[in-house]
Amino acid sequence: MSKQSPLKAFFSGFAAVAIPVLFVIAVLIYLFVMGDPENFQGNDPSKDPKVGNYLGMVYKGGFIVPILMTMFLAVWTFSVERFIVLRRAKGKGNISNFIAKVYTLLSGKESDLDLAIDECDKQRGSVANVVKAGLIKYKEMLGDKELSKDQKVVAIKQELEEATSLELPVLEQNLVILSTLANLSTLVGLLGTVLGMIRAFAALANAGAPDASALATGISEALINTAFGIGSSAFAIVFYNYFTTKIDKMTYSIDEAGVAITQQFIAKNK
Repeated sequence: MSKQSPLKAFFSGFAAVAIPVLFVIAVLIYLFVMGDPENFQGNDPSKDPKVGNYLGMVYKGGFIVPILMTMFLAVWTFSVERFIVLRRAKGKGNISNFIAKVYTLLSGKESDLDLAIDECDKQRGSVANVVKAGLIKYKEMLGDKELSKDQKVVAIKQELEEATSLELPVLEQNLVILSTLANLSTLVGLLGTVLGMIRAFAALANAGAPDASALATGISEALINTAFGIGSSAFAIVFYNYFTTKIDKMTYSIDEAGVAITQQFIAKNK
């Protein structure tokens, strides 16, 4: 089993550090940016926000706002993190061209395994890592005189599967967070809206005489939570689908390369 690289180790603990840090950032923005006295009438955060001041309006959304902000920031943070990881996993150059080049090197009259392995080192992606593991096992099986042909093919397939099982978790890591945020953001936003509506109608009831302006302000403050939640959810869904599509394409390339390697071994050892 290969040793975990420092980069993989960093990203494996990224979520545990990022989420608390993002929550602290969200609380600070909520208290000192949105809660800035200049955003409110009479420079008093306990009063209504100034007309047209959206920061003050968002602040009035209540304690749910920092939670929604944390989710919004988390969506973008983990999307950037996944983009960096998948870009590195893609390696250098076109994956299809890389697989075709390796196949050409294996399919010649004299298979050049060392040159094919060098191509993997140049490509430096997740597909190349799996292919390299398969080629090393391929080379090992060529020199093995004890195992039968079928046993050698099984050994190559197992090596490819093991290498794939090491690469896929790195590619899929933290996608579950985006998937969870896609569903949870909307629900938390609706919760904030419901709580805001309860406060708005309670304040209206305590005021005695109906105040259409106060009611409209309360409702608008409550609906901001819904907008925050839906916006975060929409971005999370888009990014999640984008990354899963990228991973599916990479997985298909890994499977394609594995089939090519085993077929060439069978063809060379009839």
